[in-house]
Amino acid sequence: MTQPMQANSDAEIGLSLKEMSDEWLVVAAQGGNIDAFAELRDRHFRAILRTTYRITRNWEDAEDALQDSFLKAFTHLNRFEGRSSFSSWVTRIAINMSLIILRKKRAKNFQSIDDDECYCGSDDRWELRDLKEDPEHFYARHERSEMLKGAIRRLRPCLRNVVELRYAQEHSMHQLADSLGISLAALKSRLFRARLSLRTSLHQNNLKLCQSKRKRPVG
Repeated sequence: MTQPMQANSDAEIGLSLKEMSDEWLVVAAQGGNIDAFAELRDRHFRAILRTTYRITRNWEDAEDALQDSFLKAFTHLNRFEGRSSFSSWVTRIAINMSLIILRKKRAKNFQSIDDDECYCGSDDRWELRDLKEDPEHFYARHERSEMLKGAIRRLRPCLRNVVELRYAQEHSMHQLADSLGISLAALKSRLFRARLSLRTSLHQNNLKLCQSKRKRPVG
């Protein structure tokens, strides 16, 4: 990162904050200027909030993730070396904080389908079940959904995050790669490996399920 010229005083820095580039603001914030970091937050919070909302699909959770993200960014600002833009760096933090919130809600809000016959669960979001759907078909669909979620949870973190983000966000592949700080080729490679792993895991689970059904006593 190119080091900006040393300002003559804090007051002088404060007057020019809105005119400074992100790189200059980061250096000033790393030097202890809280106003410089506040300016960075003001510039980027709308874009970060859109990112957290695309993942959480809930404004309250999105705002929590937003606040947690900037707090973590401020705490670890000295680790930022300027290899990517500040916006990409804080977006990656926001993605991780949003996923943490989602995982906590999934664990907290897990509910068996037997608890309410009128609804079927999909993570922490609920949708009305088609009452015309055959019960056996509904159970099989739910069972496949649970198997898929279990297979995703068993993926390595770097692969699991890519899968979750790819289908939770409205970002293009190029935007997602930039947010994760990896190349487009690396993103495609991770998605491919994740799909292969999921396909293998689901195939093994299907085999076990079929074997289990064959062993069940008739009548």
